[in-house]
Amino acid sequence: MGKQTITKKKNKPAPKKNANENHTRKAVNNFNAAFNRHDVDAVMNLMTENCVFDSTNPPPDGLRVEGAVAVRAFWEKFFAANPNAFFEAEEMIVAGNRCVVRWVYHKTKEGKPWHLRGVDIFKVENGKIAEKLAYVKG
Repeated sequence: MGKQTITKKKNKPAPKKNANENHTRKAVNNFNAAFNRHDVDAVMNLMTENCVFDSTNPPPDGLRVEGAVAVRAFWEKFFAANPNAFFEAEEMIVAGNRCVVRWVYHKTKEGKPWHLRGVDIFKVENGKIAEKLAYVKG
């Protein structure tokens, strides 16, 4: 009888995370941290000059704000009107230079705690946020 050789199947190495996805995740995490600090300078340093922001208000389609100057003005007004507001990220899904963040927005409204659920869809270019498109439930 011939000699039988048994070989173990080698486990395939785990796929390496896409470097682009790591950059995307880092940019969005940095943006969200700066946003929650209400640090307009840091937020804008993390956005491209030709950035786009789609707000959730007014319903049903929200407001589209284009360009760093206009987006900065929006954030300044937003933070002044919502001094204790913050976003709690519940889940982040990253694919290439795109990122979806499922969140809960917390603030005080009429003297009482209030929250809203939604998602942001980000597009990252060269390590900066080029688009932040916001959508809410209800």
